[in-house]
Amino acid sequence: MTRVVAGVDGCPGGWAVARWTGEELALERVDHLAGVVADVRSGLLAMVAIDMPMGLLDSDRRSGDGELRRRLGPRRASMFPPPIRAVLDAGDYDEAKAISRATCGRAPSIQAWNLVPKIAELDRMLTPDDQMAVIEGHPELAFARLGDGPCPASKSTPDGRAERLDRCRRRFGAARVDAVLATRSMPIVDALDALVLCDLAERVLDGDAEAVGWQRDRRGLRATVWV
Repeated sequence: MTRVVAGVDGCPGGWAVARWTGEELALERVDHLAGVVADVRSGLLAMVAIDMPMGLLDSDRRSGDGELRRRLGPRRASMFPPPIRAVLDAGDYDEAKAISRATCGRAPSIQAWNLVPKIAELDRMLTPDDQMAVIEGHPELAFARLGDGPCPASKSTPDGRAERLDRCRRRFGAARVDAVLATRSMPIVDALDALVLCDLAERVLDGDAEAVGWQRDRRGLRATVWV
């Protein structure tokens, strides 16, 4: 069985995709996720961790999100509730807020709304069977596992980016990380998020990760975040 894993994060115009063989690290930007999912289904990838909500509930809040925000501590604001499924059909943010308020009594954040095109792209191609090897992760929780807890500073600050870069270098080797970042075609914050999700994917494959939340949506997709 292949041991190649991948970490995926949304980036401007597409997706940042990192791949890790246990010895070699690669990083690319792709326009769509179809190729990544196809590689999972064909066996070219053993596990993929994606920073994007899976399992879109109709009205309930996801059961594990509160616990995950608690674990994030100073980085808790980086985890916001995903939109309910009905919001995928909205034409704009005002319509999304109206739909969501009428359905569940609360409106999606602007951050959640801005992710809707990518959430919808992933949702269209994902099946419950795919979730054996295509999992939802959160980069800040993954970074916390690589150090002494959550990063103290936001990734939007120089200190925050430096801390995340250091944790990736210690995990994958400074030479490998610096080489892939030197030719990156996405913002460094998205590149680092994709890299750290490779660590999560490998830990899930090795049985060294925890699944938080086991609700299923009406399509049968699990609303589960791995940490």
